[in-house]
Amino acid sequence: MPTYTGKCHCGAIEFEVDGTLDHVVDCNCSYCARAGYLHWNVEPRQLRITKGADAYRTYTFGTGTSRNHFCTTCGISPFRVPRSDPHLIDINVRCLHGVDASKLHVQRFDGAHWEDAIKTRRWK
Repeated sequence: MPTYTGKCHCGAIEFEVDGTLDHVVDCNCSYCARAGYLHWNVEPRQLRITKGADAYRTYTFGTGTSRNHFCTTCGISPFRVPRSDPHLIDINVRCLHGVDASKLHVQRFDGAHWEDAIKTRRWK
């Protein structure tokens, strides 16, 4: 299983994540669209924070289910807990080293209409 490394913009948070990056999800909800997230959900055991476990803060909104972790220095969110799957960790693929986002299979998710879209989503 491949291991990817990533970080926030300033490098205060660094991490490793194990897994096969076979697709990402592009969500158009108010948070994701503004943050530019490309989502890759993994099991919590697949993520290792190697630097800065105390360098992030958490933002919640709406239902309070999603927990959006962001660097207190640069503001970048390298990972979060998703509303759709709160038992998983959602990696922001744009924070991974050496990953060309233009080469990835992207699935669209209509997060602007979350309640309807979650019923018909194509990934788990």
